Amino acid sequence: MTASRARGAVAAGFPDPRKGPADAPLAMGGDLSAERLLAAYDHGIFPWFEDDRGPLLWWSPDPRAVLFPDRLRVSRSLARRLRRGDYGVTMDRAFAAVVGGCAAPREAGGGTWITPGMRAAYQRLHALGFAHSVEAWDGQGLAGGLYGVSLGGMFFGESMFSRRTDASKVALAALAERLAGWGFELIDCQLPNAHLSSLGAEPMARDEFLDRLARNRARATRRDAWTVETAPAADDDGD
Repeated sequence: MTASRARGAVAAGFPDPRKGPADAPLAMGGDLSAERLLAAYDHGIFPWFEDDRGPLLWWSPDPRAVLFPDRLRVSRSLARRLRRGDYGVTMDRAFAAVVGGCAAPREAGGGTWITPGMRAAYQRLHALGFAHSVEAWDGQGLAGGLYGVSLGGMFFGESMFSRRTDASKVALAALAERLAGWGFELIDCQLPNAHLSSLGAEPMARDEFLDRLARNRARATRRDAWTVETAPAADDDGD
């Protein structure tokens, strides 16, 4: 298996995303091999389905939700939390645990779209240096985090979770700061929603997003382990 970035969406079994529906799946079926996933992300396509009983669905919505790393909206309460250092932050320290936290049902009896097969697929991408996690820690352990896929100068966010107040937002703030420092163009947030908008995400027309992706393919991908180390404040209660 080659870990190089696939160039052709059609060659990977996908139709042209520019001609796909705005709010329905672009394609159905296929597998979660590293080659297929990289080809998908490289062409503005991502996998998502409601549960593991149905087929694998691939999406390329219009508009797309994107967050420019230097435009993250930090509320006053989050800014205070960041100044206090309520959480320690690391990167790529606990990838599997972060994906597991994201996979946990959000409510009792609820399901998850992050199935065992999805978890294994992103673990493979992490081993190849394409998928990364950001962790927020407190005195009780992993308080929250996020994970996604990095290609060139774009980060494709997949999911985030919090066990303590604002933990995932602290992880996102650390990610945005690091990506801005590296000159990353944007963070793909996939589908617009009110929560993402409150953090500074904005809609982008699919054609513009795909044009940016086409230019992004000329950029090299940082496939080394990402690192950042900050310690939580002493006697942190996370409130």
